[in-house]
Amino acid sequence: MQKIKKRVTIISFLIVILVSNSFLSMAQQAKEVIALPQNNKLYIDATTGRNSNSGEQDSPLQTLNEAANRINAAKGTGAITIYLSKGLYILSETAAFNPLNWEFTKENRLTIRAEVLPGESNWSPADMPILLSSMPFSVEKNDKGEPTGGQNFGIMIQNSHVSILGLRVMGEPVHENPSKGILIRNYPIIWEGKGLEDLHVSQCLFIGNKYAIPNHLAILSNGKNLEVDHCLFYGIKDAVVMWNSPATNSSFHHNIIADTYGAVVWTWSAAEDFKFYNNVVSNANVLWVLNKDGKLSYSINNSVIVGYNDFVNKGGGPQGFGEKANPAKLKLGKDVVLKSKGKLEIIEDQTNKLFLHIKPGTLGANLGAGLFLK
Repeated sequence: MQKIKKRVTIISFLIVILVSNSFLSMAQQAKEVIALPQNNKLYIDATTGRNSNSGEQDSPLQTLNEAANRINAAKGTGAITIYLSKGLYILSETAAFNPLNWEFTKENRLTIRAEVLPGESNWSPADMPILLSSMPFSVEKNDKGEPTGGQNFGIMIQNSHVSILGLRVMGEPVHENPSKGILIRNYPIIWEGKGLEDLHVSQCLFIGNKYAIPNHLAILSNGKNLEVDHCLFYGIKDAVVMWNSPATNSSFHHNIIADTYGAVVWTWSAAEDFKFYNNVVSNANVLWVLNKDGKLSYSINNSVIVGYNDFVNKGGGPQGFGEKANPAKLKLGKDVVLKSKGKLEIIEDQTNKLFLHIKPGTLGANLGAGLFLK
């Protein structure tokens, strides 16, 4: 009997050691997860990176999700910058940034950017990091319990003072309308939370194809001080939607939007100080969607708009674009070119640095719209 008790004691002791070692290993792993490089710069390389690496330039991570995990777990203040090398980044789950214990400011921001930005001497269109979603969609049902569709999110930003720069952002290779009455939506960038301010998206290419890789909505915004500039939106459904939170002091400028099959901008929550200027629009389905009451007015300045089916609507949602609104709600500056028919000349040579830009010397090329800041 005593021998049995002795054996049980020994076994119990060994179990305690194993459990302790396991917890120690988990603690060490957790410590590794929250550690940021001393300069608060994280490097990601989809090809050579490993998520067990330090994240320093000579030891890059592999996924944006891992960078988000480390930043979310960190405590402190100051700027944090994530650099993505060129390559293909498959988002099999949402890269959710929600750093509750890190303080950012307008000057000290969270920046997610390409390692080489458009306009730098060694940049070419092929150098843009490519983000492609592959994650499952949620299931949505109506009041009768019938499925109506679903949604997913690529990059979810849940904090203020963020910049996203120089990325090529695609949708997801699925059927957007798999059957009648069903709509599934991929939102590549969503800004979601309460009391958010200051999101800057610049020098990014949002591209999709409604039949093969639908990019439902490039930027879904719920905050104020949104600035979207020097971006290309090509073949997507909607470019920017300002949805719930009051979007004061926001702007959309120096962008090229071509072949959209939804609406260019939705100002559901945008205040009348929303600025729309130096944009070039070619072959859009709907130019603008107002809130469902259609009361607010907005100004369009120094822009070229050629080819659209509807000028301005009101209401709408994921399943539709609402109904026609009073066209006087959009006030056109004297420097605006507006033509309901036609199409602008866009460069399709992928080896050209001006790939998907307006052909020099043609209508719209002189507005400075596109990926280059100068």
